[in-house]
Amino acid sequence: MKKIFLLLIITLTFSQGYAQTSVFNDLLQKHVTKTGIVDYKSFKNDEAKLDSYISYLEKTTPAASWSENKQKAFWINAYNAYTIKIILENYPLKSIMDIKEKGKTAWKIPFAKVGGKTYTLDHIEHQILRKDFSDPKIHVGVNCASGSCPKLGNKAFTEQNIEAELTRLMKDFVNDTTRNKISKKKVQISSIFDWFKDDFTKKGSVINFLNKYSETEISSKAKISFLKYDWTLNGK
Repeated sequence: MKKIFLLLIITLTFSQGYAQTSVFNDLLQKHVTKTGIVDYKSFKNDEAKLDSYISYLEKTTPAASWSENKQKAFWINAYNAYTIKIILENYPLKSIMDIKEKGKTAWKIPFAKVGGKTYTLDHIEHQILRKDFSDPKIHVGVNCASGSCPKLGNKAFTEQNIEAELTRLMKDFVNDTTRNKISKKKVQISSIFDWFKDDFTKKGSVINFLNKYSETEISSKAKISFLKYDWTLNGK
């Protein structure tokens, strides 16, 4: 009887998590284009649905028994949901950089509640995702709601799709000529590759990393420079 009860709790928890992730997925499908442009005005009309997903995040603590992919998907979804939430709370605005609270930027405001604890977006990105999972593709998963940021995917991440989705988003990002300009002998690339250089060079150079995803083969001696970052809101 005890085993059946335990199995029932696990099944219900799994079902609830799946259902809530589906809610977030539906919102992304509805309000985010394939190119990552967010219709924040229409998203605002669905804020109650976003809040229901956030309510799930507030009550859920990722378990140690969860697979790495499940934990990673959960935390990236949490980061993106809370980023959208803080934009909606301050909408209309021209840039996420316009958000300030007691002198703190959007990334340093403690407002993201997960499993009864309150986090900043910076803590989720740097102390959990980057520190615990050591996957440079995280940088195309988390979204900073800005023009130069890798596009926001219009699907929620799941245990099953996260590896394929992050790979697809990284390929799209590297080969997006508005965000990276790549040729054999010269690359002008996103400042993300400069700011988080250590993440991208754990298994070789930045060029080694780019060549895993680039449609143009880059010479190991190619000249590298970094593009100015556009912090304009990624909205319509």
